[in-house]
Amino acid sequence: MTQRLDEKRDSSSPDAAALPAFSRLAEGDFHARLAATSGIAVVLFSAPHCGACRAWKRLLPDSLPGPTHALFEVDVSEATGVARYFDIFHLPTVYLYRDGRFHAELQCEARQAVIHETARQLLAAPAQDEP
Repeated sequence: MTQRLDEKRDSSSPDAAALPAFSRLAEGDFHARLAATSGIAVVLFSAPHCGACRAWKRLLPDSLPGPTHALFEVDVSEATGVARYFDIFHLPTVYLYRDGRFHAELQCEARQAVIHETARQLLAAPAQDEP
């Protein structure tokens, strides 16, 4: 998964309309909004020029097992404090939350079946410590 700095997001491009609705999380509301979210929430840490981030953003909604109650995105170029708090180094980074609490980091190949199975296993296992 590589990030090309020369790729730019064009809202008029055909794939822009196809992207699922992710709510943006910013510096001031990250923890409060997640704490108020019941069920399964997914947080995608991304950057505007990250092609792999766009691919994950398209794949995640249809790849997750069971109902996902919230999809969030954190733009690390804007929410630098949140990125530092979690020591985000590689993009994209995906965190799973359950009932407002960190559950696990989703690390796997960017393929629908692999994401589904990895997320299913992580959500069936006990919660991990927040990074």
